[in-house]
Amino acid sequence: MAVHGDDERCRLAVRAQPGAKRGGLLGMWQERVRVAVAAPPVDGKANVALERYFAELCELALRDVRVVAGQTHRDKTIALAAPRAVVLAALAEAWPE
Repeated sequence: MAVHGDDERCRLAVRAQPGAKRGGLLGMWQERVRVAVAAPPVDGKANVALERYFAELCELALRDVRVVAGQTHRDKTIALAAPRAVVLAALAEAWPE
């Protein structure tokens, strides 16, 4: 499962696709949520775009979302200051059909 956590905070395993024409959830890749962002993978721009995307998706302040692992790789771990249930519900609502 890509989301690990409890009633206060969680971590999300992500596979980033930077430089995409459109951003959004793409589905799963192995045990990670695949996410496209338009920002290029230069100077941390894609990481900031991912943080903004998940802050908006989960209705969190930007300070409550951080890329905590994989800053220079496609495979990343994102920490969210939100209950696991909230993150799962947000993902389910935005999930591609």
